[in-house]
Amino acid sequence: QVQLVESGGGLVQPGGSLRLSCAASGSIFFSWYTMGWYRQAPGKQREVVATITSGGGVNYATTVKGRFTISRDNAKNTVYLQMNSLKPEDTAVYYCTANLRGEVYWGQGTQVTVSS
Repeated sequence: QVQLVESGGGLVQPGGSLRLSCAASGSIFFSWYTMGWYRQAPGKQREVVATITSGGGVNYATTVKGRFTISRDNAKNTVYLQMNSLKPEDTAVYYCTANLRGEVYWGQGTQVTVSS
């Protein structure tokens, strides 16, 4: 079992920045996992935002490419999402995921609201 706890969400003005963190516990194999960030806006389906593999390969949704950066610190069992140039349409609950050979764990989510 893997437990994931997100933090760093909040209210920010358009154009601002936030950094989300996701701390993993319960597994000594954190570095093996593909870690990801998903989001779900009100009335919309959950969508992938960014992923990072055990080898450091990254992928981004086209809507966030160039603005968001995913990274991981295996020594701290933590994955981050740096979000810059935030837009109102980035408003959503952001979820952290850990995926190992199709076994997927989810965090409880953290709210990000972009509004003036």
